[in-house]
Amino acid sequence: MFVEPTARRFGNEPGSGWIEVICGSMFSGKTEELIRRLNRAIIAQQRVEIFKPIIDRRYSKKKIVSHNESAIHSTPVHFAHDILINAGSCDVIGIDEVQFFDEQIVEVANQLANQGKRVIAAGLDMDFLGRPFTPMDRLMSVAEYVTKVHAICMECGNIASYSHRRTKSSKKVVLGEKDIYEALCRKCFYEKIRSF
Repeated sequence: MFVEPTARRFGNEPGSGWIEVICGSMFSGKTEELIRRLNRAIIAQQRVEIFKPIIDRRYSKKKIVSHNESAIHSTPVHFAHDILINAGSCDVIGIDEVQFFDEQIVEVANQLANQGKRVIAAGLDMDFLGRPFTPMDRLMSVAEYVTKVHAICMECGNIASYSHRRTKSSKKVVLGEKDIYEALCRKCFYEKIRSF
């Protein structure tokens, strides 16, 4: 955790915090945008703490890493409630891969914002079938700011909002990269799931 003892703190008064959600499909730049916002807070000498679900070990056990290899240190946790325990007196909380957390993540984010913290959360807004990904859908509804980022369709080059799974697994959570997932536009996505 970055701590600058002489830095002026921006909030931490009850009720003065807020929640920002960055959502989109695979390969849309969600983690890249999360890292960009967190780095700006660090440059501004705000106290930042970053978390990710312990199951996400695709690139690193202790870092959040984007697809283009931007990285920032994070604390892996088992459950959403662990974030409250480890948040301490920081000003800004970053949370990556929110869709992998339990339902308590919404209450945790609200509690942190009510304590005066800025909460920046990133994750998939839809699952591999194009359905809302819980708890992201609930978190977006209570957030003050929601940013939807888009990928490029790997079939036709249009704007992509869907994460198509190339395998036949019916599990809701299957960790993977380009070997398992591709970003698709609406038209290409529905053509592919009809043919599966």
